[in-house]
Amino acid sequence: MPAEVIYKIVPAELWRQAEAEGRFRGAPVDLADGYMHFSSSAQVRETARRHFAGQTDLLLVTVNAARLGAALKWEPSRGGDLFPHLYGDLPLSAAIGIVSLPLGDDGVHRFPEGLAS
Repeated sequence: MPAEVIYKIVPAELWRQAEAEGRFRGAPVDLADGYMHFSSSAQVRETARRHFAGQTDLLLVTVNAARLGAALKWEPSRGGDLFPHLYGDLPLSAAIGIVSLPLGDDGVHRFPEGLAS
């Protein structure tokens, strides 16, 4: 069963640009791949570790998956897991939470309390 919420890790500067434009078109990797990469709550920590290691000034954007409609597809990716991919821009109205994703002293990103692991 698809998740009700999905997550996007975004450099803060890219999100500020999206707010100015009124929509988020994606990070460079999204634009190159032709779809926007998201993670479920069970996947997001590994996504941070693999693709954002050591990066600062990141935001964790929580997205209401239902608001994305048919443009959201769950497709196989690493290890055969199904990952949410959005084919199109992310409407800012679908973002239901935006928090900082700081690095801890150990170099691991600190996720909000209560986010499933």
